[in-house]
Amino acid sequence: MFSKKDSTCLDKKLGKKSDKKSAGFTLLEVLVALSILALSLGAAIKTTSSSLQNASYLQQRTLAHWVAMNKLTEMDVFNKWPSPGSKDTGTLLMAGHEWYWQVEARKSDDIGEYSVGVATITVRASEDDENPMATLVGAYPN
Repeated sequence: MFSKKDSTCLDKKLGKKSDKKSAGFTLLEVLVALSILALSLGAAIKTTSSSLQNASYLQQRTLAHWVAMNKLTEMDVFNKWPSPGSKDTGTLLMAGHEWYWQVEARKSDDIGEYSVGVATITVRASEDDENPMATLVGAYPN
């Protein structure tokens, strides 16, 4: 009725051990696998952390650029261009953060019969920052 082959298959299905030595992982193999897993997860966490920091920095730079563009647009809309050689400073609240801007004006070389002024707008996250988060340069009729 049943052959020896059928009996072996049935034993395997029922979970009975065969005469052969059972195969499994040694302690050393498990430790090596866990070490590789730990190193991989550590690298993934570091990469994720770095990406989050970069995203935050880029968000701050984008907001600072918007502050500079808003200041330049404000000067254009209200036609309140600074006189060459002047400096103006102020603050602007955007995205729940107070931004510190500075406008420096200078006269550029005359282009034919036109006189052009150049306004350089720098935006900092705090008053004490040495390096601006954004710098925008705009030209205006003088």
